[in-house]
Amino acid sequence: MGLSKNVIFGSVALVAVAAIALPLSSTLAETAEAEESAFRQAVKFGFTGQEIQGGVMLGDAPAGIRSLSFDGQPVPVDEDGKFIIAFNRDAGQSAEMVATLENGEMVKRFFNIAPRKWKVEHVNVAKRRGGPSAAFMARRRPELAQINAARQVKSGSKGWRQTFIWPAKGRISGMFGSQRIYKGEPGSYHSGVDIAGGAGTYFVAPADGVVTLAADKPFSLEGNLLMIDHGMGLNSAFLHASKILVKEGQVVKRGEPIGRIGATGRATGPHLHWSMKWNKARIDPILLTGPMD
Repeated sequence: MGLSKNVIFGSVALVAVAAIALPLSSTLAETAEAEESAFRQAVKFGFTGQEIQGGVMLGDAPAGIRSLSFDGQPVPVDEDGKFIIAFNRDAGQSAEMVATLENGEMVKRFFNIAPRKWKVEHVNVAKRRGGPSAAFMARRRPELAQINAARQVKSGSKGWRQTFIWPAKGRISGMFGSQRIYKGEPGSYHSGVDIAGGAGTYFVAPADGVVTLAADKPFSLEGNLLMIDHGMGLNSAFLHASKILVKEGQVVKRGEPIGRIGATGRATGPHLHWSMKWNKARIDPILLTGPMD
């Protein structure tokens, strides 16, 4: 018998199941050994990043991959085998990646996702009831449609491969994932990181990308909203700008000024709200940049 059709592999090296039921001739044994060696070579993957809620991992796939999926979602692989996956803020304890090789063999990798201790504030006030008014939703629906359309853009940018930089410097006034609990009922968590820079201060592109949304008028919540696609499903959104300096479809480079910090939309003061998503997963920007210098 040869290798099992379904193989589970680790971060770097394969953990394979092989069984020999009967003695093999020298030729058959050599053939089986050669096939096993080739198969082991075929399924060696490398990863950098953290298996953690809100985290991002860059992968390095070997040649001969027909397709790749992560928790049932197709994952595109670049020409040199590079790809990206990410874990949502509320990701469970595990996730599964499945690779199909050109010969039809399937390999799996299970991720043990580390939980995070989020900043949670308990307030002795009931959560507001009733929901948004009809008038608000009449304005909000077209805004949400624009945001969703921007996130569907596949620009082909290679920014996702870069080391990200902070779009602005200043005091971090809001952390990703923080949340209020209203008399035991959770409110929405904070979807990005807030940087309290001075009003009118430039903010820059954290990595290469293509502008997918540059609001021509303030959105009801986000104010002047700017969105950038970094490729492979990874995108950034910048909220509350006083001014947007780029246009939809424009290619931007890491470190290029793209707007000015403001307090438009629902904001209590001048700051830049920077949020990131990989497909549907909300991720923590600080895990891509590291601590602010």
